[in-house]
Amino acid sequence: MRDDVTLYFIRHGETDWNAEARYQGQADIPLNAKGRAQARRNGEALRGLLPDIAGADFVASPLSRTSETMCIVRDALALDPHDFRTDDRLIELHYGAWQGQLLSDLKVTEAEALQRRQADPFFWRPSRGESLADVTGRLLGFLETVSRDCVIASHGGVSRALRCHLLGIEKGSVLDLEVPQDRILVIRGRDMSWL
Repeated sequence: MRDDVTLYFIRHGETDWNAEARYQGQADIPLNAKGRAQARRNGEALRGLLPDIAGADFVASPLSRTSETMCIVRDALALDPHDFRTDDRLIELHYGAWQGQLLSDLKVTEAEALQRRQADPFFWRPSRGESLADVTGRLLGFLETVSRDCVIASHGGVSRALRCHLLGIEKGSVLDLEVPQDRILVIRGRDMSWL
């Protein structure tokens, strides 16, 4: 990816599983009403960048919560809601045995695994799942295809992996990176801001 390219990274809006603190990973959970409002807010935030933003590449993870987020964002921009592409490399990390589990339950049933994750958050992987390092491997291939400004609708884990890679953030602090659903992460070169 060239240094003069700007990425506008939008985490999908809230789902009921997000609200419950239930691990989603690659489970295909739809947006809730709050999530749709967050997506609209993000589309309206991008509206101030028109007409230039209309010429960006628009790419989403293939899961329904990210595709719906992108449709809502594009509708808020008065662009064809369905005129974007999906890329499997932008899908959330797979939480394996943790998918569908409540964090409160995991604190009891997986206390040792949570400690291992805290000690090595970038390389730790749940049983039958992926690590953030695995996600980064997928992202590297995607980033090689980015040749112009790009609006991305994806996931919290992908956002964290992307920032570690592009901004050189310490991998041990990856879980401390915020992943809001009502703001847009803007990355250009080694600079980051929120919109």
